[in-house]
Amino acid sequence: MSNNNVLKGVFLVGFGATSYGMLATFVKMAYNEGYTTAEVTTSQFILGIIGILLINLFQKTKNKNTAIKASRQNIFHLMLAGTSLGMTSVFYYLAVKYIPVSIGIVLLMQTVWMGVLLEMILEKKLPSTQKIVSVIIVLIGTVLATNLIQNEVKLDWHGIMWGMLAAASFTTTMFTANRVATNISSAQRSLYMLLGGAIIVFSFSIATQITPFNFDIFLKWGIVLALFGTIIPPMLMNAGFPLTGIGLGSIVSALELPVSVMMAFVLLNEDVKPIQWFGIVLIIIAIVIMNVNFKRKQL
Repeated sequence: MSNNNVLKGVFLVGFGATSYGMLATFVKMAYNEGYTTAEVTTSQFILGIIGILLINLFQKTKNKNTAIKASRQNIFHLMLAGTSLGMTSVFYYLAVKYIPVSIGIVLLMQTVWMGVLLEMILEKKLPSTQKIVSVIIVLIGTVLATNLIQNEVKLDWHGIMWGMLAAASFTTTMFTANRVATNISSAQRSLYMLLGGAIIVFSFSIATQITPFNFDIFLKWGIVLALFGTIIPPMLMNAGFPLTGIGLGSIVSALELPVSVMMAFVLLNEDVKPIQWFGIVLIIIAIVIMNVNFKRKQL
């Protein structure tokens, strides 16, 4: 693969991860204006589905004879996988309602050790030393990033619970997204996963929305949330990962963590201590260690 293609892949994955990193700050800003979690998630998914549907129609017209059409089995499996995507959005948005965005994104990054644990259970073998070291660094980084040592950050247990549930469901999404119906276009895969996620989001909205639904959210925040949460990131990352490979792509996608914290620091005036920045750096280092091949090539 040429260096130009790899560079293109790095740019696509990096921009997609950066978009994801901005998302929680926009959600928090919507909360500050009085919108509910149900309104935020519903508007994001409805407008996201419309956007991805338009992209699919454009691609279908452009590649009329060459595009592989999703089978009924593909659609069912993708929608089933997409339910974890819906749960991730609901859990993560509930988390940042109770805790700072800078803490919420750190909890979401627990997918690093959860992924290793899930892989160990599914493959029935112990993880490599490299992965164990990465997990230990992530856990140390998490303690520092949440400032538990100095005990200056008062964390609501509701936020911690929802944050860990978001990490668990996101781990499931990452595992299924790269294994289900990989023979069809990323736009089709994104659409059916969003439809599966929408079932969870709409069920949550019906169950929790007590006050009349404020449809202003669609124009005020819905478009922004749909673009940065359900349209731009999956499309760019699905296009970029084949060019970078899983290892390099995972390292570049770690940009989501510092971008999210920086956005919260600048736009929400969240207080982020130096020890927390150090913890965030440790988590990024752990992701790099996990995905770099340290074996020397034989001459």
